[in-house]
Amino acid sequence: MEYTHLGRTGLSVSRLCLGTMNFGPQTEETVAHGIMDTAHAQGVNFFDTANGYGGEGHRGWTEEIIGRWFAQGGDRREKTVLATKVYGDMGTWPNEGKLSALNIRRALDASLKRLQTDYVDVYQFHHIDRNTPWDEIWQAIDVAITQGKILYAGSSNFAGWHIAQAQAAAEKRNSVGLVSEQSLYNLLVRDIELEVIPAAEHYGLGIIPWSPLQGGLLGGVVKKTEEGKRRLEGRSAQSLEEHRDQLTAYEDFAEQLGHQPGDLALAWLLHQKAVTAPIIGPRTPEQFDGALRAVEIRLDDAALARLDEIFPGHKTAPEDYAW
Repeated sequence: MEYTHLGRTGLSVSRLCLGTMNFGPQTEETVAHGIMDTAHAQGVNFFDTANGYGGEGHRGWTEEIIGRWFAQGGDRREKTVLATKVYGDMGTWPNEGKLSALNIRRALDASLKRLQTDYVDVYQFHHIDRNTPWDEIWQAIDVAITQGKILYAGSSNFAGWHIAQAQAAAEKRNSVGLVSEQSLYNLLVRDIELEVIPAAEHYGLGIIPWSPLQGGLLGGVVKKTEEGKRRLEGRSAQSLEEHRDQLTAYEDFAEQLGHQPGDLALAWLLHQKAVTAPIIGPRTPEQFDGALRAVEIRLDDAALARLDEIFPGHKTAPEDYAW
């Protein structure tokens, strides 16, 4: 496994991040524990979760599964760079969601209890809270850092100007501010190249892409559907038809290079500036094993140019839309 620093920090994390959203609803606990053990065995030390994972009626379920894995000992917690999130409503009562100082305090303590740990390495804001001032948010984070309950703060699904706003407020407090941004980013969806990635580069944030295969569309879906190995319905089927020509060209190019489409999509992300680690969200041990190959893939300029031809990206704003 290869490692890099998370943004401008000295924190070393693996080039792949284990996403745990499927743990509980789609992956039963013993299998999830096995995947996490395999992740450590393969050198993956960066795990991502959220307090709301588990689904309606069982929010926090995923954190509980991770907590019981940590409780087995064997330095599982010590070997893990743990990231979780706060924002989503955990109940129906006021102040059970968003980023007020009150909810950050309560939600963090609840996550620590479920995770059976006394600190979180990276505490991420799952979404921008337009109704809570940054001074209040950073006050709550500074208290948590002083208490030793978190080490770093990160964002998720932020716009570029949100990052700038957050960092300006943190600087006034002499606080570290954000060190990472978790965004939707893949070959098919490259919107963050306009302003989020430039902002992340300027402020020293590491990009943690989620949905690197765009819901499986970049995982060889054309061939799989033609062979009857996968059946798509609803929006997934519509997306396939909208992008069929691109995806067919992409799968042909992956075959030409000798790579599986999903591995190529992850490898492309690892070649993009500011990207720290794509989030892989395996439901099975086999899916996890397959993702590991991406770290070993090296793409030359010609291959990267061909992928840009198939899936055109963006130049930095405003050059993307103005001279």
